[in-house]
Amino acid sequence: MDLKVGTVIEFERTFIKEDVDTFTKVSMDEGEHHTNPDELGRFVVQGLLTATLPTKIGGEYNVLARTMNFEFFRPVFTEDTINCEVTVEELEERDNNRKSIVATLICTNQDGKKVLGGNFAGVILVGE
Repeated sequence: MDLKVGTVIEFERTFIKEDVDTFTKVSMDEGEHHTNPDELGRFVVQGLLTATLPTKIGGEYNVLARTMNFEFFRPVFTEDTINCEVTVEELEERDNNRKSIVATLICTNQDGKKVLGGNFAGVILVGE
């Protein structure tokens, strides 16, 4: 996909208990809500684990992030399927095979409720 202003990239992910366990070990975020299930057997997914969703764009488009801003609206639980929609707001050619990018994001759960919003800016490294 060729990026341009207005491009919308959408994808989804279902978080599972193993994701929370791995992120708990890596981040050392061992809050009880991440390590003990609620009355429905669910675990709360770490906010920063949820915030990794837009980093998929970085991987696909070779983006080096400069800033990332997030607003967390509601918790995400294991077995929730989160849809992430990223919109390119600004894209500008730079010197030395680089482009600057500014994008907004909104993530919703399987019930259509917003769980995360925000934006990021960075530099895209174009093939040398």
